[in-house]
Amino acid sequence: MVQLLPPWMPPAGAPFRSTVPARAVFSALRRPSSLSCRSLVPSISHAVSYFSPMQALIENLVKLQSIEDDRSRCNRELRALPAEIAQSEARLAAAERQSADASAALSREDSLRTRLEREIDAHRQKAARFRVQLDSVTTPAQATAIEHEIGFATAEAERLENEEYQSLERTETQEAALAQARAQVELQAAELEGVRARTGVRRQEMATELAALDATRESVRGALEADWQTRFDRIAAARNGVAIVRAENQQCTGCSMGVRPQTWNQLREGELLACDSCSRLLYWDPAIAPAPKAPQPESIPGQGRAPRKPQQAGA
Repeated sequence: MVQLLPPWMPPAGAPFRSTVPARAVFSALRRPSSLSCRSLVPSISHAVSYFSPMQALIENLVKLQSIEDDRSRCNRELRALPAEIAQSEARLAAAERQSADASAALSREDSLRTRLEREIDAHRQKAARFRVQLDSVTTPAQATAIEHEIGFATAEAERLENEEYQSLERTETQEAALAQARAQVELQAAELEGVRARTGVRRQEMATELAALDATRESVRGALEADWQTRFDRIAAARNGVAIVRAENQQCTGCSMGVRPQTWNQLREGELLACDSCSRLLYWDPAIAPAPKAPQPESIPGQGRAPRKPQQAGA
C-alpha cells in the first residue's frame, strides 16, 4: 500500500528539513482539533508564500552588500594608485638629490685642488726668490731672516701638498659614490616607468570591473522595493558601508553583540530582523550552521571505580 505524504514531508527514513517557518506551522497546529488536515494546508501554503519573498529579499540584500563591498575595494585600489606613483617619484627624486650632492662634492674638491695648486706655486716661487737673495746678504742677521722665510715657504708648500693629496683621496671615494648614485637614478627611473605602466593597466581593469559591478548593482537594486533601497542606503551610510550581516552563534557578526533568544529563533525561521545594538540587518544562513555534536556514550553507574575490598572477620 502506497502512503501518500504531503508535499512538504520528506520520504520515509530521510531527515526532515523544513523550508517553512516553524512559527507558521506551530500556529496552525495550535488550532482546535475539529479542524481537518485540509484546513492546515492553506496555512502552510501561506507560510511558504511568505517565506519565498522573504528569502528572495534576503538574497538580493546579501548580493547587494557583496557588490557594495567589491565597489569599495575597487575604489580603494583606484585611490591607492596615485600614491604608488608618488612613492616611486619620491624615491627617484631622492636618488637624483644624492647624485647631485655627490657631483657637487666632486666640484668642490676640484676647486679646492685648483686653489691649493696656486698657493703651492706661490710659496715655491717665494722660496726660490729668497734663495736668490741669500747669495747677496751682507750680515748674519739678514741671512738668518731669509733662511727663516725660506723654511716657512717650504713648510707651507708641503702642508698644502698634503691637503691636495687628501683631496685626491676624497675625490676617489666621491667618484665611486657618484657612480653608485647615478646607477640608482637609472634604476629608480626604470622602476617609475614600470609603476606608471602597471598602474595604467590596473586603472583600466578597475574601471572595467566597476562598470560591470555598477550594471549588476542597478539590476539588483531594481529587484528591491524603494523602501528597502532607502533603508539599505541609510544603514550603510551610518555603518561604514555595511548594511546587512550574518547572525552566527547567536551573535551579530557586525558588532559581535549577542542577540536575544527570541530574535535568534526568528532568524533561524528565515526572518530578516535588525540588530538591537548596531541596527544592521540580520539574517541566518543555514549553510554555515555548526555540525551537530557526536552522541556521547552513556556512562554506566559504578564504572571506573576500584572494587571494594572485603572486610575481614573481627575487623
